[in-house]
This record gives sequence, C-alpha cells and structure tokens, in this order.
Amino acid sequence: MSIVTLLSGGLDSSLMSVLAKEIGRNQIPLFVNYGQLNVEKEFNGARQHCDRFGLSSPVRIDIPNYGQTITSGITDSRKHIVDDAFLPGRNMLLLLTASAFAFQNSCTAVSLGLLDESTALFPDQTDDFLISAEYTISKALGRKIEIVAPLRGFSKNDVVEMAKSRGIEGTYSCHAGGEAPCGHCISCKEFQF
Repeated sequence: MSIVTLLSGGLDSSLMSVLAKEIGRNQIPLFVNYGQLNVEKEFNGARQHCDRFGLSSPVRIDIPNYGQTITSGITDSRKHIVDDAFLPGRNMLLLLTASAFAFQNSCTAVSLGLLDESTALFPDQTDDFLISAEYTISKALGRKIEIVAPLRGFSKNDVVEMAKSRGIEGTYSCHAGGEAPCGHCISCKEFQF
C-alpha cells in the first residue's frame, strides 16, 4: 500500500522517508507551503533529500495565505520566533491536505514526523490529537486514511543517530529561514542537547 510522506526538508521527516524506503513502502513525498518563513530553504532541502535517496521529487502544495492570515513566529518575522511559535491548526492543516492528496492518489496512509509524545510542545503533537485527527479526516473523506508517526517512540538524540547511520545530511530545520541556522528557534534548540 502507498503512503504520502509529509516531507519538510528537516531531519525528522527525511529520516521518516528513508525508513519507509527501507521497508519497501511505496511513497509519494509531499511538501506543504503553509506560509512558513523558511519555505524555500525547506523545499530545497526536501528536493535534495529526494534526489539523494532516489525518491520521487516532492509534490508541492502551496497554501501560503494560511500562515499569512493565521500568523505565528514561524510565519511572521514581526512575531517572536519562540514565544509565538505555535501556529494554530498547522498539523491539522498538514494532515488534512496530505490525506486529501492521499485519497486522490489511492494511498492508504499519511506519514508525519512527530517524535516521542514527551517532547510535545503544542496540543497538535499529542497522541490524542493524532487519534482524533485520523478519525475526523477519515469521516470527512468517507474512507480510512491511516495517520502514522513512525518516529513516535524516539527522541531527537535517537533521530540524529539513526539519520547519521543512514547518511542523511544537508537537511534544513531552522524556522527563521536564514542562510545559517539562527540557533534560537525551537528547531535549532532541539539540536542543542
């Protein structure tokens, strides 16, 4: 069965796509532009990752008005990149978009790169959210689309080690979108163990 892999260009989703490839799962990488400040850096990271690992080029869906209207520190440079980092509804938007795309492309599942629930900072990173989202989206589409989070039992340290062992490099995770990682955003701080 085929899966839509939500690929952000960051380490977690890049590892997730390689794990799917390792088990022989047919996948369609999907990149969603929801208005994030780092959109082009992320998309380039996703494309380069797919090229390097022999995956099909990521399909890009552009919904930038979401992040321009429902703003946060990851979509609006006037807001604090950490204190205002929560973008309400982001993971639901990603899952709904990916699930609708999965439905249209006869895929049975969507993969999202969430780590262990103990690392959750926002309400849309919990197990309860994932269960509820899968139920609601399946009801909305009239058939089940499974939502999987293959990194759910792992910490960032685990992900870094697994990625290194597979030669995953050149990913982009900084929310600020600059040439060099800012060192202050939530994504950058994850690497400062």
